[in-house]
Amino acid sequence: MSFDAEPSKAREPLATALWCVAPGRAELRASPLRLPQDPAAQATVRTLWSGVSRGTERLVAAGKVPVGEHGRMRAPLQEGEFPFPVKYGYCAVGVVEDGPDDLLGREVFALHPHQDRFVAPVSMLAPLPDGVPARRAILAANMETALNALWDSGAGPADRIVVVGGGLVGLLVAALAAGLPRAEVTVVDVEPARAEMARRLGASFALPRDAPRDADVAFHVSASPAGLATALACAGTEACVVEMSWYGEGDVPAPLGGAFHSRRLKLVSSQVGAVSPSRRPRWTHARRLAAALDLLRDDRLDALITEEVAFADLPAALARILAPGAPGLATAIRY
Repeated sequence: MSFDAEPSKAREPLATALWCVAPGRAELRASPLRLPQDPAAQATVRTLWSGVSRGTERLVAAGKVPVGEHGRMRAPLQEGEFPFPVKYGYCAVGVVEDGPDDLLGREVFALHPHQDRFVAPVSMLAPLPDGVPARRAILAANMETALNALWDSGAGPADRIVVVGGGLVGLLVAALAAGLPRAEVTVVDVEPARAEMARRLGASFALPRDAPRDADVAFHVSASPAGLATALACAGTEACVVEMSWYGEGDVPAPLGGAFHSRRLKLVSSQVGAVSPSRRPRWTHARRLAAALDLLRDDRLDALITEEVAFADLPAALARILAPGAPGLATAIRY
């Protein structure tokens, strides 16, 4: 039998989290799990799944978040500072173990880094709607991005819509756009294997050389200069081109010569940090997240999760998952 040196002092429980510690290097670290001080305002969540955001997390893991964007790029429950060490992420789904009675035992989505248990304000927990399994719910943040971009674009029924970049976010944009009555939606990508997924979500597919022209709206989601050029070439006169890619510290050439001005194209940035101006007077972030979760009540979206990795194996797998040109779409982290 053994005794604690200070029996009156309870041991603080520990959680395990993923930290990016150097370019291309991550590790699991233990840290105290600070239990809720106010059970009505905070909850303890046991993580079931989290998702890796290949675009943003690739830049974070490489230490390429621009100094001027360090403040704006902070995840809501991030720890550490850019570039390193930093605990980053925003696609966590878990079950509430301690907190308000109406949340106990419920599955929730939270903008939290990769961690096996965590404490978060109740206001930051979004209960999953019926019909949205926990594994699929890791796509909620990506769906929010897609929804915001569709609002930014002004796309409507019967529009000819082109999405350049058939990755996870591009395919979610295509799925939403394909739900517009009589809309003609085409996903453009250099990888022919993306064609079947595009069609499954209600869109057509084309390689860049066969991309349609005269589009009413074009979305660029490929994070490449060639993709941006393709999106601009697809846009019809006075059409809107929505730039969704974020390049971090990189400079990106844009072909703004030729007919760009004579066709009076509109190049619009879209970023999920702020609700689209067209909805901002009426929509809060919480309302938008609830809508994104509701939009995940679509069994076809399970096919967008193409890999599972155990949380214990994530440090060794992260560089491969985030490598440029890595195969597959979304990676689910299993806890």
